[in-house]
Amino acid sequence: MNASTIPLLFQQTAARLGPKVALRHKKFGLWQDISWARYYQQARIAAQALLELGLQKGEHVAIIGNNCPEWVIIDMGIQMAGGVSVGIYTTSSWQQLQYIVNHAECRFLFAEDEEQVDKWLQMKANTPQLERVIYWEDKGLRELQHPQLMSYHDWMDLGEAAEASQPDRLDERIKAIQAHDIAYLIYTSGTTGPPKGAMLSQHNLIWTGQKITEVEPDVTVREKDEVMSFLPLCHIFERLFSVIVHLRMGYTVNFVESPDTVPQNLREISPTVGYAVPRIWEKYHSRIIIGMDDAPLLKRLAFRLALKAGLAHATRVLEGQAPGPGLRLLNFIAQKAVFYYLKKRLGMERMRMAISGAAPISPDVLRFFHAIGLKLVEGYGMTESTAIITVSRTDTYKLGTVGKIVPGGEIRLAEDGEILVKHPGVFQGYYKDPEATARTLRDGWLHTGDIGTMDEEGYVRIVDRKKDLIITAGGKNIAPQYIENKLKFSPFINDAIVIGDKRKFISAMVVLDEDNINKYAQDHKIQYATYADLASHPDIQALIQQEVSKVNKELARVEQVRKFTILPKRLYEEDGEVTPTMKVKRKFINETDAELIEAMYS
Repeated sequence: MNASTIPLLFQQTAARLGPKVALRHKKFGLWQDISWARYYQQARIAAQALLELGLQKGEHVAIIGNNCPEWVIIDMGIQMAGGVSVGIYTTSSWQQLQYIVNHAECRFLFAEDEEQVDKWLQMKANTPQLERVIYWEDKGLRELQHPQLMSYHDWMDLGEAAEASQPDRLDERIKAIQAHDIAYLIYTSGTTGPPKGAMLSQHNLIWTGQKITEVEPDVTVREKDEVMSFLPLCHIFERLFSVIVHLRMGYTVNFVESPDTVPQNLREISPTVGYAVPRIWEKYHSRIIIGMDDAPLLKRLAFRLALKAGLAHATRVLEGQAPGPGLRLLNFIAQKAVFYYLKKRLGMERMRMAISGAAPISPDVLRFFHAIGLKLVEGYGMTESTAIITVSRTDTYKLGTVGKIVPGGEIRLAEDGEILVKHPGVFQGYYKDPEATARTLRDGWLHTGDIGTMDEEGYVRIVDRKKDLIITAGGKNIAPQYIENKLKFSPFINDAIVIGDKRKFISAMVVLDEDNINKYAQDHKIQYATYADLASHPDIQALIQQEVSKVNKELARVEQVRKFTILPKRLYEEDGEVTPTMKVKRKFINETDAELIEAMYS
């Protein structure tokens, strides 16, 4: 396939695969299939409807909603009509939605349901350029009448009539789309300041999709594969698998019913390829560990023996050494007798490979999944690089690294260790922000803001974000991410924020894993009424001290956490404390919890 744009690639794949299942979703309790032929035809109708509403080439269209077939059909319709897709997180407040819609100058907004339409109602007086709002879930909206509001059904009827009467109009628009045209405007969640709109061109997307499939076969998603779409589609990580690579390889994308049904849908789908942000893999790890602690004696004993064999085998393999015949036999027994059934309960028994991305993950979590027979590897990328910078292979994976530069790319380290990248997937700049673009793109090199190292074989290791590095009062450089990942390996710690810049010692703010801590409290008959009660209880303080002490044994003296404070609440995206991909906004935490931090140093 040699298509130069996403619409042309879509045409080729739909023609090649026709009746094969492209999308699957659950409706009325049953999984429903959508073929490539139907997917393409629905996208054509969506594009025709946009042309009927007057969408001009290069204009921006916003989408806010959970993952579902309608989301990608609308997205493809925008692409085929020559527009620019602007995905927005469903958790955004109406003020955040208003900012992006106005900053991107969107003429049209697609909103999933009553919740999202309500946000528009609160901001509509401040978005004069927004002409039409189209919703696709009509529950609670049937009686709402407004000249700007339109149902997805009525909108598609408009497109169907246009497709029947003038199909050539859309074909001409598709031919007019060029490789250099902007396809996506993706607003980075960011940990500081308002979001910036990263402009990704048709060529950025086409090149990325091609290069992912050129990586060695063990990490390439194949036509027969099935994936589960549950990360936000407005994030480039999910869009990579649910749209970009999907269009090239033709596998099946299964949409979860809702963010709350991910575990249940995972068991029903049993995907062959898995991908998620670190927090998801960490949650599954802690769920397994806590669950096994509760299992009957024989099961508990079998798991511990199997895990011991699995970890020993995984460690040797990950270090590039060949396990001896005895260890291979023990691992074989562990996989067949214990871990297969464990993964089946989770819905991971068919998963031949898995990827963690969007944020750093603890090497201990990676080693654990390799031990139970799931080849979980870490990749590295960012919105500004169309999701990929380095890729890992499962057969030559080096623990703690994020792999090597993607084929066709260049990578080097600046004098201060910052990772610089150059490849055809690097974005076109930030929309309406030439200053930020100039800071990030210099002489064709993307300045990632990440500090890293690279060995003689080209394997890249991420140290930390440049702006997050800590210099203690004694002048020692500390990478907080490394310590935080060690702390988060505990099943009782959901998040950790390491403090210590210009301080005499390292401290940490700890957020409890509520599910596991609640269970611990019940098992140990700890009385509490609220999360804050639990966080301040002496027994919970002692438990977290034990977890911190375990981590300190693995750290250099200067890195050890001398004091910690358990935050009296969880961190919420709505409160501005974490990004949608669950990355902590350090600056915000340092400001809002300044008194708690100072108390640890007083």
